[in-house]
Amino acid sequence: MTTPGEILHRYGIRPDKRRGQSFLTDLNTIHKIAAAGKITGEDIVVEIGAGFGVLTKQIARQAGRLIAVEIDLKLVEILRKELADFERVEIFSGNILKFDFSYISMQYKSRLKVVGNVPYNISSPVVFHLLAHRSAISEFTLMLQKEVVERLISPPGHKSYGVPSVLLQMYAEVEKLFDVSANCFYPRPKVESSVICGTFRNKPLAELTDEVFFSRIVKAAFAQRRKMLFNNLKNAQILEKMSGAEIQSALDEAGIDGKRRGETLSVEEFARLANALKNQLTNGR
Repeated sequence: MTTPGEILHRYGIRPDKRRGQSFLTDLNTIHKIAAAGKITGEDIVVEIGAGFGVLTKQIARQAGRLIAVEIDLKLVEILRKELADFERVEIFSGNILKFDFSYISMQYKSRLKVVGNVPYNISSPVVFHLLAHRSAISEFTLMLQKEVVERLISPPGHKSYGVPSVLLQMYAEVEKLFDVSANCFYPRPKVESSVICGTFRNKPLAELTDEVFFSRIVKAAFAQRRKMLFNNLKNAQILEKMSGAEIQSALDEAGIDGKRRGETLSVEEFARLANALKNQLTNGR
């Protein structure tokens, strides 16, 4: 098997600092990520940031179809050479944040599996992009900055618990699989990485009256972490038509003390709060 180092040398690949490129070169980690995806011949897989194709080859041997997404045109040319013998691989040249997972899912009449080594500078936008297309995606296995993974899996009450934690956990079951040392990359990044896997739920963890409204309430609750929940809600633009008494009434309906901070609320409590506030807005006047 050709090693990542040999491919880097053969093509004279120089990482693009502007894109935060850092290539995974450790074969053991590459095999672990491919195995973590639990990919079968029935699966349609989208790989984020295919790079020069080392992980891509591992996935291609298992998947029914693989769409490898890469934004760097020089790497796209290398991918075409390295993957020329893989008939079931399609190379998509473009920005993953503009990739239409829903269209691909409809095209193949199947929910997708997503695998990839996500550049640190777009970690959060990628997660929210997957959330937006969750009906088209069944599972994901991603390598992200360790700090980002800790936020995504964090329970209530922890300092890393925030908007991404609540929104992702509402719609997906998530689990951190393992850490990846910075020594496994070229060039060596200044941060550590972790691999997270997730399965999107068929329906939200808790019943929601309005999913968009729920998202905005969660963001409002964390607007100023040190403030009490009631004060953050009172200052929220989405609730500007509500009086303090109406906000308090919604908190009472949800069974939540307004003196608490947003970071102490569970995902289910956020759902109850959003539903109660929506009810007040709709029927309170």
